[in-house]
Amino acid sequence: MIDLNADLGEGFGIWTLGDDRALLDIVTSANVACGFHAGDPSTMRAVCELAACRDVAIGAQVSYRDLAGFGRRFIDVDPVTLADEVLYQIGALEACARAAGTRVGYVKPHGALYNAVMHHDAQAQAVIAGIRAFAPLPVLGLPGSRLLAQAEQAGLEPVTEAFADRGYTPEGTLVPRTQDGALLAGTQAVVDRAVRLATAGELVAVDGTVLRTSARSLCLHGDTPGAVEHARAVRAELAAQGVPVAPFTVRS
Repeated sequence: MIDLNADLGEGFGIWTLGDDRALLDIVTSANVACGFHAGDPSTMRAVCELAACRDVAIGAQVSYRDLAGFGRRFIDVDPVTLADEVLYQIGALEACARAAGTRVGYVKPHGALYNAVMHHDAQAQAVIAGIRAFAPLPVLGLPGSRLLAQAEQAGLEPVTEAFADRGYTPEGTLVPRTQDGALLAGTQAVVDRAVRLATAGELVAVDGTVLRTSARSLCLHGDTPGAVEHARAVRAELAAQGVPVAPFTVRS
């Protein structure tokens, strides 16, 4: 069994990004922007309502306070401040989720924060501190990250994920978006990656290295070209291969 997650609610004001409604008919978990890199109260509430109607699990996608940079710029923020900002973001999304009759079920960092907590101990500890101040929620992240190690030490459930549409380095980290190979080209490449991950626990890095992974959740970005087509094709092929698709967390 594998979970399919996507980053949703990433519009802001009059600007929209991605097709949230279409993706919510496909994925089983929604990483909802909480207003710091994208999203606003109305967008957050609307996505929560759509997710609740479809039994899609809701996760708080927490970020640096970086609307202008879409959360993709590293910020050397004080750990106490970062913990408080993580707590604030989860709480804001929880209010929207409760209004929709559901709850926030997990937390996943976004963008530069996601990459930083691969190796940045102080920021990983801060993210975990912010989560623990709210509730003992599962934490979604890359295998081998300091974030998941800190989550486990703090008694939170670490949930490993992989990316169907992103390039990997031989070390198992994501290729920076500023470099060639950051995104997989074409629906078939994304489908092949997803099926191999789900059935064999493997993915191929940009240099051809075969990496082993134990991902419980597979991320399909909602803002990449052809995102909805990719997601539909992945879901269909997983079904054809007999791989059950379901949330890794039970919605309460």
